[in-house]
Amino acid sequence: MLPTSEHDELAQRLRFAISGFVDSPRGAVEEADTLLEEVATRLADLLAERRGTLRAAWHEDDAVISETEELRLAMRGYRNVLERLISI
Repeated sequence: MLPTSEHDELAQRLRFAISGFVDSPRGAVEEADTLLEEVATRLADLLAERRGTLRAAWHEDDAVISETEELRLAMRGYRNVLERLISI
């Protein structure tokens, strides 16, 4: 769900926190807590953005679009996002 550059940066920060545990257990746990909060917030933002995009694909000016192809594409998008979330 995260762009590759963000994923890599966050993974590196996690590795840094883990590796720092021996020298500074409290600092490492605080960093992990901060990191979890940032990731959760970022994922929530990305999901809200994605939902808005998907919803716009089958809603137009608050009128529901009923063309089967648009609905099929929207369903595929919802399925992709939900399958990824459920597999976590």
